[in-house]
Amino acid sequence: MPTMKKHRRQLGEQLADLPDDELVRLLDRMPGHELVATRRTWQDWAAGAQLPPDGDWRVWLLMGGRGFGKTRAGAEWVAGVANAGGPETRVALVGANRSDVRDIMIEGESGILSLVGGGLPPVWEPSLGRLTWRSGATAWIFSGCSPEALRGPQHSHAWCDELAKWTLARETWDNLWLGLRLGDAPRVLVTTTPRPIPLLRDMLGGDGTVVTRGRTLENGTLSDAFLVAVNDSYAGTRLGRQELDGELIEEVEDALWTRDMLEACRVREAPELVRVVVGVDPPAGTLSGVGGDACGIVVCGLGRDGIGYVIDDASVAGRSPQGWALAVAQAAARWGADRVVAEANNGGTMVEAVLRAADSGLPVRLVHASRGKAARAEPVALLYAAGKVRHIGAFPDLEDELCGLTSGGGYEGPGRSPDRADACVWGLSELMLGKRMEGPRVRAL
Repeated sequence: MPTMKKHRRQLGEQLADLPDDELVRLLDRMPGHELVATRRTWQDWAAGAQLPPDGDWRVWLLMGGRGFGKTRAGAEWVAGVANAGGPETRVALVGANRSDVRDIMIEGESGILSLVGGGLPPVWEPSLGRLTWRSGATAWIFSGCSPEALRGPQHSHAWCDELAKWTLARETWDNLWLGLRLGDAPRVLVTTTPRPIPLLRDMLGGDGTVVTRGRTLENGTLSDAFLVAVNDSYAGTRLGRQELDGELIEEVEDALWTRDMLEACRVREAPELVRVVVGVDPPAGTLSGVGGDACGIVVCGLGRDGIGYVIDDASVAGRSPQGWALAVAQAAARWGADRVVAEANNGGTMVEAVLRAADSGLPVRLVHASRGKAARAEPVALLYAAGKVRHIGAFPDLEDELCGLTSGGGYEGPGRSPDRADACVWGLSELMLGKRMEGPRVRAL
């Protein structure tokens, strides 16, 4: 089987190098079984997310990073539908504008006209905005900024590219959807780099929608130099997670932290630090065994410039008390911390005992929370808003939790509890807010 796959790959590469007129003559002379063989090369090359999902679906939503191969997947799917169909097969090609449909989806280097498998290429009539296959199937171009053009036509299939960029996304989609009524099983492929627009969110939760995802780094045809460069520059950032990893990054209403706030505080390195603190939010109810929530372990430093710096997120999950305590001790040693601030609401003095068992010299200070996590976080969020906190690089899991804390006292982020965010709050509070976070105390005279 590997030998056959290698042969098919070489055949496809040879066909791709031929001049257009020679390629047409060659394909026209090929017996049917050889045409099938060239078509099958895509099945061998494609990543799983690029191939149509099994089952009974109405919408296939392919969310991927830039360069993952969304355009190639769309072009291959349309070609497959058109070659297997007939005159009753009518495909709508919808992009952000008509130029994008022409330059990317049709004439682009990964577009429909670039494909070497699946029979003769379709006849392209730019003046009409129409593709016609030998089978009689046709495809027509439409724009995401001209929804009225989709009010009349009927279609059996549609390929919608970069839907998140459409100027009038909802109106265009509604008109397309209402006209998708030809054939027994009309279907739509949506290929897009995700953005948190309402239409995409609705689509993700819709009945009959199947989602596949792909990352830029999964495309083996991109140069190593490019992949290293974009990964070094954007990995873990909001832009990187959206544009490279194909994640849909949501904003929570009334969040104490916003994505823009966190992006604005990102730097590559810190100045000399005068203090380093490890904030710890121990997992609830796990002092006697494994389980429960994650143990938030976040390392923060105070620079000579008076700015607080988040240095490391060393949080762990699924560890025994000895396991998470060891992770705390290792983080403290790695960064030369002068203080470990650990919340003691769950476990009391047992938290300190477990930490000291991991390292008897660990400089532990227990803190007791008298307010909820969101209330404790508000003064720290104000430090961010005032430009007094920086993140050394990106901490996606921590940042997702910060953006899930709301001013109303709720939490709408990942997981059951914002353990990483709480650890970060304890660390920065120790460094920059002193004892103001502990609540009132009575001091004996």
